[in-house]
Amino acid sequence: MKKRINIYKALPEAYEAMIALEKTLEESGLDKKLYELIKTRASQINGCAYCINMHVRDAMQIGETAQRLFLLDAWRETELYTPKERAVLALTEAMTNIAGTHVSDEVYDEALKHLTEKELAAVIMTVVAINGWNRIAITTHAELD
Repeated sequence: MKKRINIYKALPEAYEAMIALEKTLEESGLDKKLYELIKTRASQINGCAYCINMHVRDAMQIGETAQRLFLLDAWRETELYTPKERAVLALTEAMTNIAGTHVSDEVYDEALKHLTEKELAAVIMTVVAINGWNRIAITTHAELD
């Protein structure tokens, strides 16, 4: 792939703001495995190889199973995910595909049923952050580590 702009070098303040958001989310108390499932699922939808690679690796390092990661894009077809994870994955998909369907009350209410207000805020902001990172990585042709 053709080399493209390095956002960090061109506008480090914006990149550092994204890193600060990530630090806040990491310290929010959101379950780390759930955090990585969100990041991986949104990256799958967006087709971001860089982020899929990073977050699958990160998830496995904290004990997530290969089976659950292999089947993540088919989570509705298996009982491997808890009701809470399923609600969060549905919200992740709705937010990532927001232009097509928006976020229905049904999806939002199901997430709210399983999450505290702080967790819901962290989930929403995690989806926002990973979608931003996906767009940066895809647009700039970020190379795999």
